[in-house]
Amino acid sequence: MEQEQIIMQLISQGGSAWSESIAAIRKARSQDYQASEKLLKKAHDDLLAAHNLQTKLLQKEINGSAERPSLLMVHAQDHLMNAMTVNDLAKELIAILKERN
Repeated sequence: MEQEQIIMQLISQGGSAWSESIAAIRKARSQDYQASEKLLKKAHDDLLAAHNLQTKLLQKEINGSAERPSLLMVHAQDHLMNAMTVNDLAKELIAILKERN
């Protein structure tokens, strides 16, 4: 798989995980915890897939066959890290909402 394709998948999966995490919070706010958990699971799956792609890029770099980092790669990494942060916060917020209800 070409590096640019991997980068675009990182952006896509990061965006999906971010959206699913926000949707999970919204479902929890309306006390639909079952739907909230399903969305968190989807977000987890997207983050795991992105992590696996990221690992491929790291292995290329370790083996000396990586391409030069691009602005698109930096954007993909930023996108993914934001998604991971939102997912972590979503889990905490949902736990708080469950405790209150």
